[in-house]
Amino acid sequence: MKIFILRRQVVTAVVCGVLAFGMVWLVSHPNAVGAAAVQRQLPIYSVQREEKVVALTFDAAWGNEDTQQLIDILGSYNITATFFLVGSWVDNYPESVKALADAGHSVQNHSDTHPYMTQCSAEEILQELDACNDKVEAITGVRPTLIRPPYGDYNDTVINTIRSAGMEPIQWDVDSLDWKELSASEITQRVLDGVGPGSIVLFHNAALHTPEALPDIINSLMEQGYSFVSVADLLLEGEYTIDHTGRQCPAEVSALSESLPPRLLRRTWAE
Repeated sequence: MKIFILRRQVVTAVVCGVLAFGMVWLVSHPNAVGAAAVQRQLPIYSVQREEKVVALTFDAAWGNEDTQQLIDILGSYNITATFFLVGSWVDNYPESVKALADAGHSVQNHSDTHPYMTQCSAEEILQELDACNDKVEAITGVRPTLIRPPYGDYNDTVINTIRSAGMEPIQWDVDSLDWKELSASEITQRVLDGVGPGSIVLFHNAALHTPEALPDIINSLMEQGYSFVSVADLLLEGEYTIDHTGRQCPAEVSALSESLPPRLLRRTWAE
């Protein structure tokens, strides 16, 4: 029994010593912590904007039941939305891709085959980007500059590879969960409860109740003074940082901005 107690005391002392050393090291090496934070990469979930602007986005991966209805609803309000299309969807519904572009909507990339990109190599990710971009450009005449990784799945390799191709990865800060076949009132309430200036809202083009919910959402946000823009128009121009929530913010004039070249500053992940 005495040996057991002694061993437990020794183990406790060792653990405490390691923790204490770790705390001292962190205090003594703050730059190392900052460097680790800078290396982390996030897509853009929302944008810091003073104006009441919001971007409505729709992912199109499988069905095509509601695309024209969505175009008609958005058109009745003169709203430009952003549609993230999978390459195989473009193959199956080229007439809808053209209809989206002809209606003035922003047509962007949602990969070519809808894979989990974290399970892809950098080369495979680039192939996914290029294949979808080629298909969209062939129909619309405009090459996508934004991509939404399928399933919202990403890691540093995914984000770095996307940005190395000159594209920007886009997520969302308001999820309608319309793909779960929520009622129109539930979808509406989720969106209205979550939206703020600079929000990016996620819908799907083939969700059961989205066309029913969309007019109420648009009318309510308009009554609150919101206007609607594409994601490309929502994004900030010039230098920026991305905070720990994925919010794109104007770059602050600081020691960081003085020590990093502009091309690196655009990609920093700020605490």
